[in-house]
Amino acid sequence: MDECKVIAVTNQKGGVGKTTTTVNLGVGLAMQNKKVLLIDMDPQSSLTLSLGFRNPDDLYPTTTDVMNNVIEDGEITKEFTVYKGSEGVDLLPADLQLCGLEVQLVNEMSREQVLKTYVDTVKNKYDFILIDCMPSLGLLTFNALCAADSVIIPTQPEYLSAKGLEQLIGTIGRIKKRMNPSLRIDGILLTMVDSRTLFSRDVSDLIRNTYSKYTKVYGSVIPRSVRAAETSAEGKSIFLHDPNGKVAKAYENLAKEVLDDGRAQRVKNRADRVR
Repeated sequence: MDECKVIAVTNQKGGVGKTTTTVNLGVGLAMQNKKVLLIDMDPQSSLTLSLGFRNPDDLYPTTTDVMNNVIEDGEITKEFTVYKGSEGVDLLPADLQLCGLEVQLVNEMSREQVLKTYVDTVKNKYDFILIDCMPSLGLLTFNALCAADSVIIPTQPEYLSAKGLEQLIGTIGRIKKRMNPSLRIDGILLTMVDSRTLFSRDVSDLIRNTYSKYTKVYGSVIPRSVRAAETSAEGKSIFLHDPNGKVAKAYENLAKEVLDDGRAQRVKNRADRVR
């Protein structure tokens, strides 16, 4: 097994496809024979619901439970077993109590490092850990960014989404400088793209032209699709819901792009060590 890569899927703007991307990229990587853990860091439990778990508040353990355990200096024992998803991915679910935990974190020592402590104890079991962040830049998102090696930023080709990228990239830069020196942005992912409209094409081009100087903008583009919007309600990935559709193909391509980038990064890291 290659060294585990931990990726935070984040954007402070809601409705840009973070959860859909976490689910479908995770399943896409599992289809490439990778061991994948998905972590739900949103009290709304969107990721948990999207994987078919209909009553998140009845589940144990959740992200709240394992983070409370870290705060109390407990061990991560077999009691904290993750849930096995139906499509080859493991899940650490979220519940509503995560809201209370964010308030509690304010008074904790090393409060941005709590999730990282948990992730570091389980990462030897996985090739990839994907963290679905909540749509804010609060302490839960900071925990995800401190636990991650890299970030994928889903964004719609809309003016407000494009405008918000600047703030998010600035925040990631500050976390890299002060808390997680190895953090990097893997890329910006264009989601819900309607290539038939001139506006969508123009904003997509604006994002590529503006940000490709600083970071990768994925070649894989996720098209707008009613079928993709249905997957959360169905509790399954696009690969089960509409396996022959354009969105499934786009996420399959994204998974391959992420794997190719990972291989290239490992080669670069080895070369840097030799120097």
